[in-house]
Amino acid sequence: MVKKIQGLEAREKFYEYLANKKLSLSETIKAMRAIVGMTQPEYAKFVGIAPRIIIDLERGVGNPTLETLRKIGKPFRLDIIYTFKNAQNAEN
Repeated sequence: MVKKIQGLEAREKFYEYLANKKLSLSETIKAMRAIVGMTQPEYAKFVGIAPRIIIDLERGVGNPTLETLRKIGKPFRLDIIYTFKNAQNAEN
């Protein structure tokens, strides 16, 4: 699902997928990295976390803190709390 495309079109598609809850956490992180054209270590350094965290989350393992999720989503202006609340409301 994640293509290595950059630019406005890629960002628009990314936000559309997020709005429609079509991306898992690992897919979301991979998509963000693809959009900005960074490797896992580059993106980790860019957002201020250890590369191992990005690697594990993209593999679908790990248990990130809310602060880690905020750092990962910050370049895309993603509000983790808002997303979490929406996910809870969707389940009810």
